[in-house]
Amino acid sequence: METNKIQRYKRILSGLFACLLMLILLAGFETFYLWTRYLFPAAAPMPALQAAPVKGWQPPAVTTLPSGEKAAAIVYGQTLIRETARYLGPKGSVLQITNGMNCQNCHLQAGTKPFGNNYSFTAASYPKFRARSNSSETLNKRISDCFERSLNGVAPDSNSKEMTAIKSYIEWLGSEVPPHERPDGSGLRKPAFLSRAADPQKGAHIYTQQCKSCHGANGEGVKDADSIAFIYPPLWGPQSYNDAAGLYRLSNFAGYVKNNMPFGVDYNTPLLSDEEAWDVAAFINSQPRPHKDQSADWQDLKKKPIDFPFGPYADAFSAEQHKYGPFKPMQH
Repeated sequence: METNKIQRYKRILSGLFACLLMLILLAGFETFYLWTRYLFPAAAPMPALQAAPVKGWQPPAVTTLPSGEKAAAIVYGQTLIRETARYLGPKGSVLQITNGMNCQNCHLQAGTKPFGNNYSFTAASYPKFRARSNSSETLNKRISDCFERSLNGVAPDSNSKEMTAIKSYIEWLGSEVPPHERPDGSGLRKPAFLSRAADPQKGAHIYTQQCKSCHGANGEGVKDADSIAFIYPPLWGPQSYNDAAGLYRLSNFAGYVKNNMPFGVDYNTPLLSDEEAWDVAAFINSQPRPHKDQSADWQDLKKKPIDFPFGPYADAFSAEQHKYGPFKPMQH
């Protein structure tokens, strides 16, 4: 009996010793692991890295503005870009030569938003040869085109105070950009071509969900209280851009929408997918708008963009496919 008790105590002590040994080993391992993380942090698991936001071109600081008349011209030029309608629209206080939209309706934040159709590279790229006009163009010509196409109006005189001011502002915005060196974030960033044609019917649903609340059920936009300027611009109809405007090309409009719309979105935080951007662009550009004679454009048909929606073409693809795609088969 005594022997059995002794053996039972031995078994209990052996079990306690084994448990104690296990606890010591576990504590030792944890201590070793913690010290390893402290002394050799590279050996510890690294947290998942998040992609840093792309930093696009930024406009010059206000402190770089020159003094005197040149500064006044730049400031006036910015005002004209922001409030074109108030100065040059149908009820403009200076001239009545545009459709009522503002330049910054297409060139966001007065032409300073990265991938918002900004002016970062504009001055640095002119003068240059443009296949559309088959000529060497000046910056004045580029500005005139915007008035005649996007603003569906008449360009101001090349020697006018207004033309000089707009040109001065655009030149100042690009004053830190070397000639012919396109900065990050310039102009527009276009989405990849789809393997199918862009679909206006699908785009209509997207428009209803994402665009209608600002631009109206019929794309008419929303005017301010005195009906001089638009708070939200018209996307089609008689006061919108005409069919010769750059945004009438589907790739341009899809890129504009993808990286800037709905209002408040930017290229780091897009809301629409590429397909949605193409489809809503197709819907908007399928709606009625003013027409401009473009018979003198693109004399060299081989240089005509594949998404230019009016013939003739140097290939056998239809005008419908040149407008909506698919564009991949047309790539050279």
